[in-house]
Amino acid sequence: MSLDTVLSISGKPGLYKLITQTRGGFVAESLIDSKRISVNARQNVSVLSEIAIYTLTEEVPLKQVFLNIKKKENGALASVKPKDSKDKLEEYFFDVLPDYDEDRVYASDIKKVIQWYNLLQKHDMLDQLEETEEQETSEEE
Repeated sequence: MSLDTVLSISGKPGLYKLITQTRGGFVAESLIDSKRISVNARQNVSVLSEIAIYTLTEEVPLKQVFLNIKKKENGALASVKPKDSKDKLEEYFFDVLPDYDEDRVYASDIKKVIQWYNLLQKHDMLDQLEETEEQETSEEE
């Protein structure tokens, strides 16, 4: 599964998997408890494949940040906890993305990225990201 079907819904905890579209919105399933919810078109929804992190030179896709964390952690869950101190979170994120823009990436954003990474890792959804990354690289060559 790619990040094209993984959603963040404003006001709802965790991440959701897109199940099907309906006339007035869509049905999504929580990755936390597998409960399905109906989401209307007026709710603020972000698709993870469209989210990027600001750096000093460009915007890095969230997919690349997840792959960097996975490489740093050797495929395990993040060693830092989302509830750790702001300084500890920023230090960890500098290891993952050395040139991230400190002025535009807040500690709350870092917490979210780490929570999302851990959730996706628990559901073995990051292995598929690596496969699609390898396919895209081989197609470019």
